[in-house]
Amino acid sequence: MFNPKFTISNKLMANIKRIAELITDLNNHKFSDVVLTKLKTKARAMSVFSSTSIEGNPLPLTEVKRILKNEPEHIRDSEKEILNYNKALVNLDKLIKKNNIFFNDDLILNIQETVTKDLIEEYRCGKLRQEPVFVNNPKTGKTIYLPPDQKEVNDLLNELFKYLSINKNKVDSLILAGIFHKQFVIIHPFVDGNGRTARLATKLLLAKMGLNTFNLFSFENYYNQNVSKYFKEVGVLGNYYDIKNKIDFTSWLEYFTDGIVDELLRVNKELNKIMVSPENDLKKHHQIILNHIKKKGYITDQKYSNLTNRAKATRNLDFNKLISLGIIERIGKGKATYYKLK
Repeated sequence: MFNPKFTISNKLMANIKRIAELITDLNNHKFSDVVLTKLKTKARAMSVFSSTSIEGNPLPLTEVKRILKNEPEHIRDSEKEILNYNKALVNLDKLIKKNNIFFNDDLILNIQETVTKDLIEEYRCGKLRQEPVFVNNPKTGKTIYLPPDQKEVNDLLNELFKYLSINKNKVDSLILAGIFHKQFVIIHPFVDGNGRTARLATKLLLAKMGLNTFNLFSFENYYNQNVSKYFKEVGVLGNYYDIKNKIDFTSWLEYFTDGIVDELLRVNKELNKIMVSPENDLKKHHQIILNHIKKKGYITDQKYSNLTNRAKATRNLDFNKLISLGIIERIGKGKATYYKLK
């Protein structure tokens, strides 16, 4: 039975309290759709860039943003990795919004299949590994960790899920999420995609536990700032069977919560910058457009002209501002043009 060893140190306790304060502060403020859309779009791009960069993807953030915006058809593996990770984020966001989250092995398999699709052999996508794997030091190429035997992977995952279920009302959500993240990496259930799957599943687990402020920020960003430190904290060294009863999660949990504090502070700073920007001050006529789209699903210029007395040139400016802010998008051309939420 999985029973992780950890200590609720003063540092860990302080981090948990600080995170609660920062989230409470965020939840006590009402942000406009413009502000939230901007922040979510930025956080999505940052998560995709950071998590794939950790695994060695060479594409810079500017290129990642371009790929997410244009979604090119003819792409290299590095670009496919970007689009796959983004698709996984979109899928998980839908689950969160529907409150339809069943945290089990099927979910984990689905995440791994999404992030590795067309990047590894098809028979390894969405399947637990059926072979031994080795974790090597990327600098020296030498093996530094031997994960558990493939025959035990399924049972180890089920023990981890059972631990989360039993302790969901006994142990702080942040501690549970951190334990899941590290133990998943230790089990190493896939031939490829373990890191990306672990980070995505952790994000979802935090949301399931009620910490759904996390679609506004990217804790992957913190890890990507010092990848060597992340690998040192989340990983272990040696043979799994020699060290499994000696692993202490305390240092990792301190680091894990450090990252969330750091990113929440950055988000607060970003929000303050965005909120004072004059371009985010939507007028009554902008709200007319948004309210109609939310009610009907779309709006045309003709319908907007019926709802307001603004001239055609001014109406175009109204639409263009909402487009520039990333809130709506233009569909079609000429008389067939209409606008919907982006």
